Amino acid sequence: MTLRAIKTRIYPNLAQQSKIIYNFGCCRFVWNQLLNMQIERYNNGGSYVNEFDMNYLIKCLKNEYPFLKQAESTSLLHVSRDLNQAFQKLFKEHAGYPKFKSRKFPKQSYKSNSVNHNIQQLNNCLKLPKLGKIPFKSGHPIKGKVKNATIRLSATGKYYAIVLVDAEVSKLPTTNQSVGIDMGVADLMITSDGVKFPTIRFDKMLSHKKHYWEKRLARRRLHAIKEIAWDKHNKALEPRNLSDFSNYLKAKRMVALYNEKIANQRNNYLHKLTKQLVKRYDVIKIEDLKTKNLLRNHKLARAIANQSWRTLRSQLEYKCAWYGKQSVTVNPRKTSQICSSCGYDDGKHTLDIRQWTCPKCGIQHDRDINASMNILNA
Repeated sequence: MTLRAIKTRIYPNLAQQSKIIYNFGCCRFVWNQLLNMQIERYNNGGSYVNEFDMNYLIKCLKNEYPFLKQAESTSLLHVSRDLNQAFQKLFKEHAGYPKFKSRKFPKQSYKSNSVNHNIQQLNNCLKLPKLGKIPFKSGHPIKGKVKNATIRLSATGKYYAIVLVDAEVSKLPTTNQSVGIDMGVADLMITSDGVKFPTIRFDKMLSHKKHYWEKRLARRRLHAIKEIAWDKHNKALEPRNLSDFSNYLKAKRMVALYNEKIANQRNNYLHKLTKQLVKRYDVIKIEDLKTKNLLRNHKLARAIANQSWRTLRSQLEYKCAWYGKQSVTVNPRKTSQICSSCGYDDGKHTLDIRQWTCPKCGIQHDRDINASMNILNA
C-alpha cells in the first residue's frame, strides 16, 4: 500500500465558503495561542510543551473561547501536530523559529482526519466534514482508503481539497536499464544516453502580460497608501485598509493568476518528464546539487530558479518508490572535468566551454553528456 495525495478543485457555495474561512480563522487562532504560550514558557524558564500536552491545552482553549467548538475538531489537533513538527525542525535541523499566522496571508489551509467515512467521493461530489457535499474536479479518481483531506484557499481565490489515500500502485515493468542525469540551464536534463530535454522558460512566455499587471499593482498600491494616509491625517471615522481598494485587489489577483499559471505549466512539464524517465529506466542516478549556493550567481539566479531542480528530484524519488524503481543521488564534484573514458582530470572548465578534448586519450567530449556518464559510473 502506498500513500498518495490527490489534488482536487472544489466548488463550495457561499455558505460552505464561509464555514471554510471560519475554520481557517479558528486554526490560525489556536496556532497563535499555542505559539505564544510556548514563547511565554521559554521566557519564564519553563520547558517545551510536547504535542500531547498541547492537545490538552486545546480543550482548555475551547472552554475559554466557545467559538472554537464550531470548528472541525480534528483540524485543531493538526495545529498542535504541525507546531510540534515546526519546533522539532528548529531543534534538530536548526530551521527558522515558528512564526505567528495572519489572516492576510494569501494562502490559507486546514487539515481534517477521516473518521467513520466522513471524507468520501459521492458521484461527482466530495463529502467533507462540517461542509457536506461539494462538487469537485480531479485528474485522478479517488481510490483507496482515505486518510485525511487538506482544504486550501489559493492566492487566486480558488478552493482545493488535497485528499491523502492509502492505495495500491501497480509496479511498472522492468527494463534492466540505468541512466545518469546531469542538470543544466540551457537544457533541463542531459542523460548518459545523449538525450537532451530542453528547457522551457514558462516565465518568459507570460512575462509581458505579467509585467503589465505588476506595474499597475505597484501604482495602485502606492495610490491606496496615499489615500490611507490622507484618511488618517483628516481623522476619518473609518480609516480604510488596502483590502478596501477594489482596483488594487484586482491587480493583485491578476498577478497571482499569472504566477499560478506559470507554476502549473512548469509542474505539468516536470511530471511528464519524470514519468517518462521512470517508465524507461530501472535505476536513475541524479546529481545532488546545492541550489542555494548556485543562486548566489546573480547572472544565472533567475534561470536556475526557473529550472526547479529540487522539485524534479523529489518527483523522481517518490515515483521511483511508487513504481518499484531505484533513485540514487550522486555528488556532482568534478563530474564535468573528468574524462568518462579514461578518468583523466582536465581541471576546471568555464561555463562557456561546452566541448573539450581529453589530453590523455584524445576523445572529444560534450561537457554535459560527459558529466551525465560520470554520474552513471559513480
